[in-house]
Amino acid sequence: MALGERFAIVLVRPTESGNIGSTARAMANTGLKRLVLVGPAAPIDRVARAFAVGAGSILDEATRVDSLTGALAPFQRVVGTTSTRNRQLGVPIVDPRTFATREGRAGEPTTTALVFGPERSGLTNDELSLCSLLVRIPTAPEQPTLNLSQAVLLVGHALYLESEAAGGARSGAEPPAATAEIEGLFSHLTEVLEKVGFTRDDTAAGVLRDLRQLSARAGLTSREVQILRGVCRRTLRRLS
Repeated sequence: MALGERFAIVLVRPTESGNIGSTARAMANTGLKRLVLVGPAAPIDRVARAFAVGAGSILDEATRVDSLTGALAPFQRVVGTTSTRNRQLGVPIVDPRTFATREGRAGEPTTTALVFGPERSGLTNDELSLCSLLVRIPTAPEQPTLNLSQAVLLVGHALYLESEAAGGARSGAEPPAATAEIEGLFSHLTEVLEKVGFTRDDTAAGVLRDLRQLSARAGLTSREVQILRGVCRRTLRRLS
């Protein structure tokens, strides 16, 4: 599976059209093609196209989605980015080189969303909880954050170099389930928890977020999701 087919760049609430254009250029530099904008997002205007420089086709084919969960639905895996190491997220955090090396050594290629947060605040903890892995780009402590398109370029370039070095198809374990399947499982699980009164507890939202992180780390396959949904179905029947 080619790099451009395997990975998509997902920009969550980008506020500057120039950053969208620069991101498209960075993607073209590194063999990435699929751009997803999660609203509200800046328009693709003349400024965006001026910054894209040769990557206008990526802007032409970019898609807009209202919610992050909707944007992630087609993908089997979600990798987020963060500028800090201090968040207590319970998810592995690696640098771009380590991430790319892991991808190069992986088995069956999976469709992966690379998620980048808004310029000023980054992704929220709830958004990061949807990710099975986080990428952090090491920087000097005096200036720990990067421009959005710079971050995309560094992650994309690491993947491009690894892809060039690997130069071949991979085979291996069953790939993870698509995000839409995981969302279906959690809808089912939430229904079970509501039936038993668990969601009335003040800690329910935090527990569900922790369970999402556990699911993301586990990399559940479609078969495993179906097993767990079967457990939910039988539990609901018994409760009825």
